[in-house]
Amino acid sequence: MDESQEPQEADHGPMGEWPTGRLLSTASRLVEHAWLEALDELGLSHAGLIALHLLGEEPTNQTDLAARARVENQTMSRTLDRLEREGYILRERDPRDRRRHIVTRTPEGAAAWQSAKTLEADIFPDISDAQGLRSALLELIHAGTARRWQP
Repeated sequence: MDESQEPQEADHGPMGEWPTGRLLSTASRLVEHAWLEALDELGLSHAGLIALHLLGEEPTNQTDLAARARVENQTMSRTLDRLEREGYILRERDPRDRRRHIVTRTPEGAAAWQSAKTLEADIFPDISDAQGLRSALLELIHAGTARRWQP
């Protein structure tokens, strides 16, 4: 690649001189605001979206869902309360263990999940190397959480 094809940070004005951490933080806030606004229009929270995603098509119990989301059971319970009020999930006592709840995504929940799956393409701008960005973000997340959450 010759010099004329290389992206120039100066093309981005004063932000081109910002430290990478500041760029990442600013981009994160902008993405988060757009993301939360779009989710709110669907009647979802970020936590609700995660729960609908992890729930998938198969019923599961609340404790397993919390573990897969890497949150406390109590936190998942509050998320499921909201999803249940919105009509996106059903919770029923497990007939084999009355202390547990079986969670099922409703048709309304499936429709909300389908709508949410396109949000990324709908609200975020195209970038030149989306896969490279995803890889870099995954590396950052993995490095930052490796000691916190052990599989």
